[in-house]
Amino acid sequence: MKKTLIINIGNSIIHIEEDAYEVLTTYLNEIKQHFAKNADDFEIVTDIENRIAEMFTEILQAGQKQVIELTDVEGVIAQMGRVQDFQSEEEEEAPKANNFTNFDAGKKLYRDTDEGAIAGVCAGLGHYLNIETRWVRLIALLLAFIGGTGILAYIILWIATPRAISRSEKMEMKGEATNLHGYKRSFDEELAAFKENMKSANEQFRPMVKRSGNFITEMVDSIGKLLGATGTIIMKIIAGAFIVCGFGMLIGLIICLAAFLGFWDSNAYNYFPLSIINEGFRNEIVLGAFVVVFIPILALVLFAIRVAFNKTAINKTLSFSLLIIWLIGASFTVYFAAKITSEFQEHAELVQTTEIKAYPTYVIDVDKSMAFSKQDSLNYQISEMDFGNRVIIDNEDEHPFRVPRNVRIEILKSDNHKTTMVQTYESQGKTFPIALRNAQNINYRYTQKDSLITLSPRLDLKKESIWRNQEVHITLRVPVGTRLMLNNNIYNYLQFYYYSCNTDNNYDSPYREWIMTEDGLKCKSELDPFKQDNP
Repeated sequence: MKKTLIINIGNSIIHIEEDAYEVLTTYLNEIKQHFAKNADDFEIVTDIENRIAEMFTEILQAGQKQVIELTDVEGVIAQMGRVQDFQSEEEEEAPKANNFTNFDAGKKLYRDTDEGAIAGVCAGLGHYLNIETRWVRLIALLLAFIGGTGILAYIILWIATPRAISRSEKMEMKGEATNLHGYKRSFDEELAAFKENMKSANEQFRPMVKRSGNFITEMVDSIGKLLGATGTIIMKIIAGAFIVCGFGMLIGLIICLAAFLGFWDSNAYNYFPLSIINEGFRNEIVLGAFVVVFIPILALVLFAIRVAFNKTAINKTLSFSLLIIWLIGASFTVYFAAKITSEFQEHAELVQTTEIKAYPTYVIDVDKSMAFSKQDSLNYQISEMDFGNRVIIDNEDEHPFRVPRNVRIEILKSDNHKTTMVQTYESQGKTFPIALRNAQNINYRYTQKDSLITLSPRLDLKKESIWRNQEVHITLRVPVGTRLMLNNNIYNYLQFYYYSCNTDNNYDSPYREWIMTEDGLKCKSELDPFKQDNP
């Protein structure tokens, strides 16, 4: 009894005896070493392995057995030929007959799609009949005009004849021996044909490439001359435009500086983000920021003047002086910016709880009217005689220079069956006492008139107060079962309720009805039994 192995060769599973496997492995290693210097060595070896796998399959089918024996491997090697057999032929100049057994299975009919014009039928017939392809095509064309039999025959052969895909099939199509010598010759012929095609293509395209190169060179030279003639003018125009824009920006910066220093608008620091700056060093940080922005723009304007007029606008001494001034301004700006940042280190809260009169239903509204002091009325030139009983409404919540609207409103379930208003004032500061004092400087107002509770959408700071991220958190706690009619304006400030609540499909009503439940505030339409049963 001999030991058998299972191998995969040419994507075929073959059972082979151990001694036969050793001989086959040695044979394949010789082939790999011989073709190792070839650029297509992997493809060559793969085709040879595929051919050996086909021969093994034919042997197993013919002998009705399941294992390849040593004699089978020796027979395949004899048919394929050894490397030494055609190596000796390559060393001799004169051709002579092979000294190994030449296995020729005869020609087989395949479609040659490599040389074919349509499906490769005529080219395949030409190889099979040893006739030039052009004569076969001529015969097929004549038959097509005579009754159309040529077209029918072509279609039948197209369907019935397989296409030559592998190298072994292409060699069988041409009647070449499918052994090592045949594979080597096939690759050599293919390589020679490829080189010849590349040479022909090179000879055809070289004049075209040369003409294209000359055209591109001439075009680039023409473009260069055009740019050389007009480029200077274009650059001067761009530089002139930049000079005008730069001077406009410099004048605008000077006007802004005068405004921030209070030459004609003493209320400039009431607007955000200038309201963050401490009163003690407002002028210093404004001057520093002015220098940081002004000098780079001035430098760009001077460079544009040099480009436009080919003259140096300032000397090196003045340039270094401007650089030193800019560094000083940048240092001042960074220093005072760091001081302002330190004013936000600590956090403090102040909580005030007020019990309000209980009602089964509350109406919650937002009051956007502006409260004016006597000084405000003088500033806006408003008198009771001229203005009457009219009310000023402020809707500019998203104004870019308004102090951020840090008012949050929340409606929660009461734990003691009482209605309470919890006001939490928060602020930041350099130290905790300063942060607490900043929280105490918050002015927030709400009013209750019977069941109507009117909340303010914004907080105010007491006079001489600066912005330190002050916030007001209003928490209204109501008992379970309380109904609340919320004005549509409140949804911009209400937390955790971001969807609309439509009661009885009344989309035009300014109020929406909510009910406090054990699970929190719910829209009345969600609790409607009819709508729950009939969604």
